This record gives sequence, structure tokens and C-alpha cells, in this order.
Amino acid sequence: MDHPATHVPPAPADLEKGTGVLEVSSRSTSTENISSSSEPHAPIPIPIPPKLSKWNQRIESLSGLEARGITRVLPSERHGHSVMGYIQMSLLWFSANISANNLAVGLLGPLLFGLGFLDSAMCSVFGILVGSAATAYMSIWGAQSGNRTMIVARYFMGYWPAKLPCILNMILMIGYGTIDCIIGGQILSAVSGGSMTIVVGIVIVALISWVVAVFGMAIFHVYERWAWIPQVIVLFILVGSAGPSFNPNLQNTGSAGAITAGRLSFFSLQLSVPVSWAAASSDFYVYYPENTKKWKVFLMTMTGLTLAFTFVNMLGIGLASGIATNPLWDEANKVSSGALILAGYGPLNGFGKFCGVIVALGVISNNIPGTYASALGFQVLGRYGKMVPRYFWVCVIVLIYFICAVAGRNNLFDILQNFVALMGYWTMIFVAIVLEEHLIFRRPGLAGGFDWTAWEDKTRLPLGLAALVAFLLGWVGAIIGMYQNWYMGPVAAKVGGIGADIGVWLGCAFALVVFPPLRYLELKKYGR
Repeated sequence: MDHPATHVPPAPADLEKGTGVLEVSSRSTSTENISSSSEPHAPIPIPIPPKLSKWNQRIESLSGLEARGITRVLPSERHGHSVMGYIQMSLLWFSANISANNLAVGLLGPLLFGLGFLDSAMCSVFGILVGSAATAYMSIWGAQSGNRTMIVARYFMGYWPAKLPCILNMILMIGYGTIDCIIGGQILSAVSGGSMTIVVGIVIVALISWVVAVFGMAIFHVYERWAWIPQVIVLFILVGSAGPSFNPNLQNTGSAGAITAGRLSFFSLQLSVPVSWAAASSDFYVYYPENTKKWKVFLMTMTGLTLAFTFVNMLGIGLASGIATNPLWDEANKVSSGALILAGYGPLNGFGKFCGVIVALGVISNNIPGTYASALGFQVLGRYGKMVPRYFWVCVIVLIYFICAVAGRNNLFDILQNFVALMGYWTMIFVAIVLEEHLIFRRPGLAGGFDWTAWEDKTRLPLGLAALVAFLLGWVGAIIGMYQNWYMGPVAAKVGGIGADIGVWLGCAFALVVFPPLRYLELKKYGR
């Protein structure tokens, strides 16, 4: 039997299957519980033009193409347990994140925040652990529910308010797609000695990402299962080639207050990268059995994320630490981050350039899951978005981040510093709300639980008023605590005398404090 990561079963009939109608559930009074294998709602058909339906059937008849969009995967459509299925969980996250774009984040510790090697490494490791734990927690809902992450969000934030994190998640994934394309384009341009422009490199990365994401889950999992192998090999070669120029004795620079501010900001930045997957992490587990152990999902996801991020960030910190003492690296860094990575292979000459190409293509593994998840977001936004097949939305997403990458190809550091941290704010606020709803109001043994068959029935989902208010107030906390090039919050400005980014922490604190009493009042008044 195929394990859940390699086979995609057919979805219920709708446009995704080319039947000419789209099923949108209406109100239902069913009290089906979490383990129900059928959907109790009566579908409302939305007519689809015959010509569009015909073309859709032709496209989706292509071998290996996943037609399913956000429709819930019923327990009867999933596959059995297997050891390889659990291993695939770790391989997915390890392969997706052992990439050059995450290595570039490690550069910022010494280069942007003035931290020494040890402080950069400590902030990186502990930030990665916290961020990975949040994403691993959010991943447990995929197998249990059979729903995508932004569908699961409806059970915690309500049908309408859940559209807000859905939109933010789409922006987040498009942003990371932009960064991936820029990094890949920079490295390929550096390998060619400048004869290939960064734009051409961006085209190559975007095109391959598009092909894999269009075909969907089956090919995506196969790709991620093997793509990490050449990446690990060439990155270990980078350790051997560039390692002698690393400076583990690099010290912090600046006043005591500036160092404290740098530590806080870099820790928050490192946390923000792995936690950015939290709003998509369940998407890739919906074909696993519903009785899959939550602790196993958490552990395997945590393992893959932590190993990948720690490895590449240590490499980034090492490269940054050597810039001050290696003139060739300093000159390369003035060109681009991609040129710096290639300079690390400098002693290997032609073989080093070959390794640089492999590193550049490695960002595709990071790009594919984000492209896949953000395309699903269009369908989550409403029934008319669901009318359009998933593969079409993939095309739209790729086009958007291709344009953004071309426009921002010379401003990578600014994008990394501002965009990554900014997106980390809302993700942690969202996770905080989910955690409290789960542990306080829907804890095991408490009446209520989750009816996963109600995934698009507005009358059986929470109103989400408490979650919406908590989410918005969390943003207030993030705003007064954020530190960006274009804005410094009043509280952030007081840290260390020069300012530090504490928006993640204030945002979470605000949401954690206000959500429980508001949710209690919402349940008391509305009962759901």
C-alpha cells in the first residue's frame, strides 16, 4: 500500500474533478463527530460554463496532477500507517528548509545586528527551537481533521474572521517565494560570472517551482524526499571549503544596550522564519490516517525543521564572521548574498561553481510548499475562489512572486529584515489564539470538541468575535513593539537605548491576555 505522502486519492465530485458543478455546503443540523467518514451537508451546485469544464477535465486528466483543492479528505480516502510515512514528515521539512534563503538569514546576526559568533549562534538555535515548536504544534491538525490549515483556522477564529490570517498567509508565502527567487537568481548569476543576469536565474527558479506545485501533492512529496541529498552534500563541501575562514572568536560590537537590542532582534527574527510555516503546516498531512498520533506528528515535524534551520543558519553565521578577515568574501558580499555563498566555494574553482548551482536550485524545495499552500488560500477565501481549480491559482501565485522578485532583486537584505519579522508577528498571534482555544475551551474531555465535517458550515462554526478582537489587539501590541527601517514602535524604541524588535512578544502577550475572557463571553452569549 502506498503511504500517505506518495499517493493522492480522488476527491469528492466538484469542479476539481471536472463534473461541471462546484459543491458548496449549506446549513446542516447533523451532529456528526470528529471521526465521521461522510460529509452531512447538502451541496449547492454552482453552474460552470461547459467549455471551461471541458478544458478543466482535459488538464486534470494529466497523469499525476492533483485535482483536489480545499475539500476535506474523508477518513475513508486516506491511507494506512507506515514507518516511511512518518519519516516523510521529517524529510519534507528538512528538505524544504535546508536552502540558501535560510542561510542568508544567518548572515544578519553579525552583519546587521553586530553580534559575535557565539551570541549569533545562541540566538539562532533557541529562536529556531521556539519557532519550530509553534509550527510543529499547528501541524497536528492535518491528519486529525483532513482539512487544510486555513480551513482548520475556521474552528478557532470563525468562518469570516479566518479569512484575515488566510490573506496574510498568502502574502507571507508570496514573500518567501520572492526571496527564494532572488537568492537563487543571485547565485546563478554569480556562478556565470555575471554573464547570466539575476533575472534569468529568477526565471529558472520560478519555472521549476511552478511545474512541481501545479502537479501537486504526490510529485511534491517525491521531490522533497530526494532533493535534500544533493543539498546536504554540497553544504558539507561548503563547510570544508569555507570553514577555515570562519571566525568563531568574532566578538559583539557596540554598547551593552546595543548588544542587548541586537540579541532580542536577531532572536525574534530567527523565531519568525520557522514559525512562518505554522499557517500551512497541516496542509501536507491531510492524507494521513485520522488516528495518527499527535505526538509523533509534532516530533517528526519538529525534528525536520530544527535540523534544517540550525544547519544552514550556522553556515550563514560562519560566512558572516569571516567577512572582516577575508577580503574576497567582503568584496563578494558587496555584490550580493549569493555571491558571498559562491565565494565560500572559491578554493574549489570550477567544482565550486558546480556546487553553487546545486545550492541555487535548492531554494526550489523551499519554494514549492509555499506556492502550493498559498494557491489553496484563494479557494479558502470564498466559494467563487473555490470555483477556480487549484492549478490555476498556482500559476497566479508564481506570476506574482516572479514580478516581485524581479522588482526587488537588489534589495534582498531589506526584504529579509523587514518582511520576515513583520510576517512573524501575526503568525505567533494566530498560534497563541489556537493554543488557548485548544487547551482552555476544547481540551480533551470537555464537551464540544471538534466536528470536522462542519468545515464550511457557517452555522456550526464559531462566530470568531473573540478571536478577531484578540487578533487585532495582538497587532496593536506588535505595532508598538516592532522595530523596522521604516517604523519604530514607542516601546521598541526604549530597549537598549537604540531600539529592538519585541513586536512578537508584545503581540502574543496582548492576545494571550484578552482572548480567554472574550471567548468565555462569546460562548456564554452565542453557545459556539
